[in-house]
Amino acid sequence: MGVDVIPFSRLLIAFAPVVLLVCVLFYWSLAWKTALYALLRMVVQLLLIGYALSFLFSTESSLLVLGVLLVMVLASGWISLRTVEQHRWRLLRHAMLAIGITGGATLVLVSQSVLVLDPWYEPRFMIPIAGMIFSNALNAVSLAAERMVAEQERGQSIESARSIALTASLIPMTNALFAVGLVALPGMMTGQILSGVSPLVAVRYQILVMCMTYGASGLAAAWFLFIAWREPNTHR
Repeated sequence: MGVDVIPFSRLLIAFAPVVLLVCVLFYWSLAWKTALYALLRMVVQLLLIGYALSFLFSTESSLLVLGVLLVMVLASGWISLRTVEQHRWRLLRHAMLAIGITGGATLVLVSQSVLVLDPWYEPRFMIPIAGMIFSNALNAVSLAAERMVAEQERGQSIESARSIALTASLIPMTNALFAVGLVALPGMMTGQILSGVSPLVAVRYQILVMCMTYGASGLAAAWFLFIAWREPNTHR
């Protein structure tokens, strides 16, 4: 059994809770316009990416896929430093290297040794997997950068600040490891089950996802903290 295509007429029903929330925000004189803008942007972005992915999944160009991966890395590096804008330009290349090298190595390992894609750049698998790896890595780097700067401003030594920052950067992913299967059924696993895949098969893919995202996140944060703060008082 496959997943049913949701008609747009029924999809509109899903907006009922958010419309109610916007009404609450309006009644409380809060940022209801921002909420509306965010909702509109979400819909437009998802519709556009739907068309873009339909094109990319049908491509037979390895160079195009590599170009998409490069854009992902560049965007990830830039977004990851949003929390430390005063140091953004000085740390940018370090963030990109950390995410690109550790995330890229994880992507190669998973796509070529675990999934054994054929062709090696199979867009339908490569792009979504890269998205999961790079997005989690950028979150870890972002948390590490913010905490590292904060701890140094408090007067912590570089070694102590680095340890605290790495630990903090892993909190979201560590919580996810503890919660998966007990509190939450992750999106990929849920999607596979809804599409008719056996839960036992879906579990294997979810284990793969959790391992690759946890490993890539931690390694990216550690690499970033090491190469960006190799000397005492760096970026203070």
